[in-house]
Amino acid sequence: MAVDDPPPRPRVRVVLADARSGTSDHGSADLTEQTPVGEALVKGLVRAQLALALRLSLVVVAGLGTLPLLFAAAPAVGAVKVFGVHLPWLLLGLLSFPFLVGVGAAYVRWAERNEQDFAALIRRPER
Repeated sequence: MAVDDPPPRPRVRVVLADARSGTSDHGSADLTEQTPVGEALVKGLVRAQLALALRLSLVVVAGLGTLPLLFAAAPAVGAVKVFGVHLPWLLLGLLSFPFLVGVGAAYVRWAERNEQDFAALIRRPER
């Protein structure tokens, strides 16, 4: 060692910031490393979200799409007045909005539940 050399620096131990106390997190590792297992897990989540969206779309189509058919098939129902307003205007023009908001709120609640189930599956320790 020469006189001009700086003293050696002490060794520093590098530790992962989110390392947990001895538990392995294989699920999130599969996701971040894009392994076939992680890909299958993500596809399962996407499939669950798509199934939920399709089911609620069918509810909307059945709920709102059949009303014009009902009024065309039974004109007497379309002629009914409630509070001085024709029933088709009341159902399609006014009450359809709370129905759509309710379906949207149900979708958000159930989609978040799917995501929470997915996150719980990822965090589940292997046995």
